[in-house]
Amino acid sequence: MNYQQAIAYLHSLTDYEKTRIERYTSETFDLSRVERLLAAVGNPHTRFPALHIAGTKGKGSTAALSESSLRAAGYCTGLYTSPHLHTFRERIQVAGRKIAREEVITLVEEVRPLIERTPGVTTFEAITAIGFLYFAYSDVDIAVVEVGLGGRLDATNVLTPEVSVITSLSLDHTYLLGNTLAEIAYEKAGIIKPGIPAVSAPQRAEAIKVLEAVSRERGASLVEVGRDWDYDPGPADLDGQYFTACRIADEGSGLDGEYWIPLLGRHQLENATSAIAALDILSRRGFRIPAEAVHEGLRNVHWPGRLEILSREPLVVVDCAHNPYSAQVLRKALEEWFPDRRWVLIFGASADKDIAGMLRALLPISEYTIVTRSDHPRAAAPIELADVVASVGGGAEVSVNVRKSIRRGLAVMDPGSGLLVTGSIFLVADAREEWARYTGAPLPDNDG
Repeated sequence: MNYQQAIAYLHSLTDYEKTRIERYTSETFDLSRVERLLAAVGNPHTRFPALHIAGTKGKGSTAALSESSLRAAGYCTGLYTSPHLHTFRERIQVAGRKIAREEVITLVEEVRPLIERTPGVTTFEAITAIGFLYFAYSDVDIAVVEVGLGGRLDATNVLTPEVSVITSLSLDHTYLLGNTLAEIAYEKAGIIKPGIPAVSAPQRAEAIKVLEAVSRERGASLVEVGRDWDYDPGPADLDGQYFTACRIADEGSGLDGEYWIPLLGRHQLENATSAIAALDILSRRGFRIPAEAVHEGLRNVHWPGRLEILSREPLVVVDCAHNPYSAQVLRKALEEWFPDRRWVLIFGASADKDIAGMLRALLPISEYTIVTRSDHPRAAAPIELADVVASVGGGAEVSVNVRKSIRRGLAVMDPGSGLLVTGSIFLVADAREEWARYTGAPLPDNDG
């Protein structure tokens, strides 16, 4: 088996990243199935402590910020995230390094016979087992693990972590997780374990009420950003932003202070403060995390595709916004960082998303819209996107692929406008690769 064959085998299983999930139930997502698979390989998820992160938006950024800080503190870290931008190997990292192709092959060959003796194992369940096994083999000191979908029934929810984190909640995957914030909060709160402390980013009243109720029921303390921790925005430019974070409950924290992150958008301050609050809990649970390490970790975090400036002249920005709330957050950030700037919008989205809601947020700042599609099975057809643009009062040019979209976008830009690519992580990945080809820069590693 070579690397491509290993990846192909994983995707030959039931792959809900490429096909629409029809039912989000304990029958479809059976935690006992992944538990049996993990038991067959020695229960690797019990051999390392973990920080477990769920949420609608910001969970990847919060994971990256937390892992970078723990690594700066001298710990051998694991990082498990999904989906990936360019290569499968991004999903499973140890000490800041992507898993090697040879290690993927070895692990797939090890677990394949066990997968085939466990009927119904999905692609994500198999990848989760491989990730946890790799962390155990690597003797990580702690793993930072991002939930794939929801929380309660997610394959990663076999963990008993040191801290659980719930990032910002909004309406997404509503046909699976529920049509209200309360229903979605209940699914995300599924990662809160009895007696294990949890952190919540600022939430709307409907959501925080559920998180507080679940925490009380399970005897888990809940630290809330906005109540127990607070942050104050500071100076910002195109390189990053300063902010002050402090624990406002009890005696404060040794992690109180002013920080700088290279991530743009004020929403990232919620993510950074949530990460700091989680790190503070870890320090109270015996981990040695000096403030200097957190400063270094936040300062050096690398999390591409999130309000990322690919070029300043011409101005080219990409962002993975994929629901109406994240599109509204993106618009607000663009209006703050680039006041009075108009945008040529290149938009593509997965067919199961609230496309009209995203476009309502983005069209008011767009002077020209191009609809296209990523190279992903769930991507909506451009002609269908154009119909949605028309339905919300706009007009759009249809483009068959990202390559032509970027070249067309550059051609219609005015000197004072910018090029914005958004709508899905898959579109952003294609745009980053195409921009590298266009500029002659090294291509991102996109081996599968």
